[in-house]
Amino acid sequence: MGALLEKAQVWLFKAVFGVLFTLFRLLSPRRPVMSGKKLPPISNPLLFVSATQLAKKIRRKEVCTRFDAALQEATQVDKLIEEETGGEEVLEDRLPLLGVPLSVKESFAFQGMPYTSGVVSRRGVVATVDAPVVALLKRAGAIPIGVTNTSELCMWFESHNHLHGITNNPYDLERIPGGSSGGEGSILGAAGSVIGVGSDIGGSIRMPCFFNGIFGHKPTPGVVSWENQYPPCTGRHEEYISNGPMCRYAEDLLPMLEIMAGPKAHMFSLDRKVDLKKLRFFTIPHDGGFPLSYPVSKELMDIQRKVVERLEADLGVQVQEVCFPELRYSFQIWNTYMGLPDKEGKPPQAFAELMGEPGRPVWPMWELLKWMMGKSEHTMAAIGLSLLEMTHVSKPSPFIIQQKEKLQKEVDKLLGTDGVLLYPSHPRVAPKHHHPLFRPFDFTYTAIINILGLPVTQCPLGLGEEGLPLGLQVVAGKLQDHLTLEMALYLEKTFGGWRDPGAN
Repeated sequence: MGALLEKAQVWLFKAVFGVLFTLFRLLSPRRPVMSGKKLPPISNPLLFVSATQLAKKIRRKEVCTRFDAALQEATQVDKLIEEETGGEEVLEDRLPLLGVPLSVKESFAFQGMPYTSGVVSRRGVVATVDAPVVALLKRAGAIPIGVTNTSELCMWFESHNHLHGITNNPYDLERIPGGSSGGEGSILGAAGSVIGVGSDIGGSIRMPCFFNGIFGHKPTPGVVSWENQYPPCTGRHEEYISNGPMCRYAEDLLPMLEIMAGPKAHMFSLDRKVDLKKLRFFTIPHDGGFPLSYPVSKELMDIQRKVVERLEADLGVQVQEVCFPELRYSFQIWNTYMGLPDKEGKPPQAFAELMGEPGRPVWPMWELLKWMMGKSEHTMAAIGLSLLEMTHVSKPSPFIIQQKEKLQKEVDKLLGTDGVLLYPSHPRVAPKHHHPLFRPFDFTYTAIINILGLPVTQCPLGLGEEGLPLGLQVVAGKLQDHLTLEMALYLEKTFGGWRDPGAN
């Protein structure tokens, strides 16, 4: 019965997205060709400095904090430095990110800044408060310099909407930066900001970090606050969403996470020393063959194999390849659990309702007709998701629930408190603009980790054949975030970390 249901879903999804593909190719406006174009080389040496090192330079007065977009805050930083009599150590303890520029995903409330999540009907909406994670980073001395673009309503892996436009990848302007934290990924990969804040319910931190060659961490859920974001969490979404740090340098992940977690930071055991030689390592090269996603490319499988070889050579450990057949149902598991009701039995807010706010829910078929006439305020991705939502069944499949529960039990047992798992971030490097519309299920490599509730760090591993970033996910057991953060430091040292997108 489960296999029959799967075949029916595959046929239905292929039919829906086949129609959307045809319509998009026929009716969408053509963009100027920018293939191969990228940013010029970075010339300012300060842009090659981590937040940790930049804050140290600022405390030592080696750098003046004069950022035009945040001049007032920067002036206050300089005043603090002049007035502090306790020395650099006191400043570091009180304000560990003193003077460091911070960019913020636009779906987070940042007082006085746009708060739209890329929805045209929210044009002009400005945040009146700071989201807790933004407030905590500001309290630690970081200087927010602005907000960055997202996909419409943060539910797609290309950062494109009809309010702020489309975001490019700094390594190739014809490629996507990912989503929904794609604006963050792009500005950080381009060295336009030092550190950033993202959210992740299906890979929205990890895909942008992968496509833009930077580090990002999706923490164990339930520790870092998710309040004051739009769209808000409904149904059981708070069990799967995580807010986390994004940055170019691995050493910034831990201090940022500690700050963002606030009074709950102790739950991560971030002060615990990690000896990588004493950990158990596992690798999964692919999901077993989900029929609606691309196979993992050869260059990504090769780089994951090189990581395995280096771990075994450098640390003297044995990396065991494992296989979980349930992973081929990753999309169905994610889609099912995202639709489950909360403890009171209330289902998550419908995507069509969010698209229509503050008015009535949109009618997806009517919105598709409007898009064909060039009259819709919504992207094809959002319309496609609302159409897909119409296929949801009211009662979840017992077969899919069984697959998830079995996978959860097996993975939790495998990882324990000292296990680390290597898993692909995506089947391919950054695709060209709008191409995700035609292969919309490739995000399942990241999405399944959200449903399993595990911490995961996205790590860059150099550039591939086309000059685009390579990378992988490093996963650990629940609340074992310190293990994946230590692995990020090792992989940065071993494979070189972030690369200047403008360099030859």
